[in-house]
Amino acid sequence: MNHVALEVDSIDEALAFWERLFGPLALRGRLRRMAFIDMGDQFVALAEPRTQSRDVHRHVGIVVDDKDAVRAAAVAAGIEVSPPPALDVHDPWGNLLQVVDYREIQFTKAPEVLTSMGLDGLEKSEAALAELRSKGVG
Repeated sequence: MNHVALEVDSIDEALAFWERLFGPLALRGRLRRMAFIDMGDQFVALAEPRTQSRDVHRHVGIVVDDKDAVRAAAVAAGIEVSPPPALDVHDPWGNLLQVVDYREIQFTKAPEVLTSMGLDGLEKSEAALAELRSKGVG
């Protein structure tokens, strides 16, 4: 995957929401009705307007280096979150974000991408490494 596009009703409000959850954002680009949040070698595109109903099962997985910090930021901002160990968050427009810890999943980034993101040294859990090995990766 290279990117995912989410519909929102306000680009400015959506950027503020993402910043409350994930900290300072780097934009890859901005148009009148779109914004592109840089995420290393990938990005999230936000587009106006929202045309779909609230997500129930459809979701976007967002990989982070510190899921507990994202939970704390969401709670501090008054954003409703699912109970641990999952971390599911709806944005104000109904997009469902499923936040997962990089260490615990099979998804990997090239070492040079991790370094460019300031995440060099981020390691996988033994369970994630075993899953990768079972697929012949690593």
